[in-house]
Amino acid sequence: MKNFIPIFLICLLVMMSCSKDNDDKVQKTQANITFNFSHNWDGTAVTNTDFNTIKYINANNDQLRIDRLRYLISNITFTTSNNEEFVLSGYNLVDVTNNENLSFTPINLIPTGTYTNVKFTFGFNNEDNSKNYLDLNSTSWFVPKMLGGGYHYMQFDGKFINASEDEQGFNYHAIRAVDNPGVNPTFPQNTFFEVNLGEVTLFNDATFNIEMNIAEWFKNPKKWDLNVLNQMLMPNSDAQIMMFENGQNVFSLKSINQ
Repeated sequence: MKNFIPIFLICLLVMMSCSKDNDDKVQKTQANITFNFSHNWDGTAVTNTDFNTIKYINANNDQLRIDRLRYLISNITFTTSNNEEFVLSGYNLVDVTNNENLSFTPINLIPTGTYTNVKFTFGFNNEDNSKNYLDLNSTSWFVPKMLGGGYHYMQFDGKFINASEDEQGFNYHAIRAVDNPGVNPTFPQNTFFEVNLGEVTLFNDATFNIEMNIAEWFKNPKKWDLNVLNQMLMPNSDAQIMMFENGQNVFSLKSINQ
């Protein structure tokens, strides 16, 4: 009986400690958000170690290689059931070539709870695209003024085996679609787009694992023929609109870690 009381007290203290830990987790009111970006080709993982070698076949049966891939995401937004939006600060230039910025953690926190949708913008919207970003300027990310200025959404470069069985370069660069390049360019339609990830409930800090299926840029809904569309695509508004359309199915939410 003498030994029973100390053992009972120890168990009680352990139970109270565990209960306190669980209460702390449940009562967390602010969450830190991280976005991780990974890449695949129709389910096969792609990293920069796979670059510079002909090893992929697109929907048009073009054999190709990837030499450079980087793209910008911005305006990560969490929307509540009453349409209140929490927009996380900053943007991120994902540089797959140099294995940089594959993970992005905005500086601001957001309230925990249930959100009806989480989304981000591929590239910049038109308002953000009109601003000046010194860090992006230093990475050759800007678009010439004759093409409307602003910034790239994506730079995707490589080589493919053309109809003559020779290696030929391609530059699949996404920007704001532009007509009449020169002093007074015009813009037929927006070509940035929002990626919707769906409903999520946050109860703790969360990591969103986002995948890009690179193959989708070439196949859905428009099958892309690299023999026809390979270079000089930035001043080609029809090509930019095709990129916009094909980009709708490129990104997906793989998982959320909390």
